[in-house]
This record gives sequence, structure tokens and C-alpha cells, in this order.
Amino acid sequence: MDHFPTNWGRPRNDAFDMYGTYPIHQRPKDMFSDGVQHTQQPIVTGTSVLAIKFKDGIMMAADNLASYGSLARFKDIQRLHKVGDYTVIGAGGDMSDFQYIQSILDELVIDEFTAQDGHNLGPKEIHEYLSQVMYARRSKMNPLWNSLLIGGVKNGKRFLSYVDLLGTTYSASTLATGYGAYIAQPLLRKAVEGHEDDLTQEQATRILEDSMKVLYYRDARSLNKYQIATITDRGVEISESRSAETSWSFAEGIRGYGAQTQ
Repeated sequence: MDHFPTNWGRPRNDAFDMYGTYPIHQRPKDMFSDGVQHTQQPIVTGTSVLAIKFKDGIMMAADNLASYGSLARFKDIQRLHKVGDYTVIGAGGDMSDFQYIQSILDELVIDEFTAQDGHNLGPKEIHEYLSQVMYARRSKMNPLWNSLLIGGVKNGKRFLSYVDLLGTTYSASTLATGYGAYIAQPLLRKAVEGHEDDLTQEQATRILEDSMKVLYYRDARSLNKYQIATITDRGVEISESRSAETSWSFAEGIRGYGAQTQ
């Protein structure tokens, strides 16, 4: 009797183990035994993250979907993560790599707290740390497959910046990752640039809600369920999941696709 549950109900072939059913120590020699293998492409992925500056701080938005290829697989994933007392990071790309980033950031915050030296990590320090981590992994040809937005407020100063799997960094008053960099970014720039010091929290929320609605209409990897993070001098607040009101009645008038060609 075979006592390995991974083998039950699956075909067994001593020459070629298509399903990876052998225990590691018994597995026949194959291409994976020749060296260390690195992630070649992301598997479970998140799409756009949006972020803008407003009068009192930073606001970020991301939906709750993690897609398995083109399958909308996980619909309750939080892609906005609080780091310390002043910072939020939002991640697009591979969700397992994002979980790893969350774990190393949590360890970093704990180490900083236990030092008890009167210093706390702010968004600038978190961004610098992540830029070094991402560039180091890229240099080892084993990147973390993520695009990250880092936003926060410390000592009354707003900070918003971007870093990706290559270690590329830049800052702006409006940022977006994924498909949002093409669809939402023009909308954000038109609404925000030049008005960063005038926008109220309510106006900033409305801008992000409208942009998330547009992304839901246009991005096949998005979901009509999202969260908004607000970072001000009062601290960090990440909302519960919310849905935007959408209407698809306009689709009745579209012609040229499917059976409706006339």
C-alpha cells in the first residue's frame, strides 16, 4: 500500500513523474535537479493600485481581487498594508511575493521598536529600504514580481513614491500601477496636479472612487470591490471593502461584437 496521500488516485509512472507525486528523496532525476529555479513569471496577481496627494495627506485605493491567470480566483485579498504608524504600501503583481514583503517589513518594524532609541520608521525610510530590497533581488536574477506604492505622512510632510521589480523609483503627486497606469493615471493627473494643497478628503475620495469605477469597466483583471487607505497626521485608516455603483445598460447599444452585428 502507498502511504503517501499525494499519490492516491493519481497515475504512477516510474520513468516520468508528470504530477510530481514522488516524495522529494525518491523523485527521478529531472530538469529541476540541475540547479536552483527562480520564479519566471507571477502566478496569482493583483492589478492596479492608485494613490494621490491631497491637502491633509495621502490617499490610496486597490481592489480586493487576486487573479490566477485570467481566472478571478481570490476576491477578498487586502492589497493595502499598514507599516508602522505613518505608512501604507499598496502592491500589484505577484501576491506571494507581496506576502513575503509584508513579512520582512513587519520584522523591520519589530526590530525598530525593540531598539527603543526614540526613532520610528517613516514612509521615506520604508521606501528606501524597499528600493534596496527590490534592486538586490533583481541583481540576483530573482526579482520580487511586484509594483509597490509607498505613501505616508510624518511630521506634517507628505510622501508618495513608487518602486518596482527592477528597483526603479520615482515620486509624483499621482501614482498608479498596472493597468491603472494607462487608464486611471490621466484622470488622476487632470483632477489632482496643481491642486494637491486644495483637495479635501471628500474630494480625494470621490476622485479615487470614480477612477476605480473606470478601471472596473475597462480592466478585465479588476473587481468591483475595493478599499481606500487614508494617511494623515492623525494616523492610518484603511476602510472596509466597498463597492462602486455601476451601470451596464449602455452595452445594449453596442454593435459589432458577438451575435449582434447589425
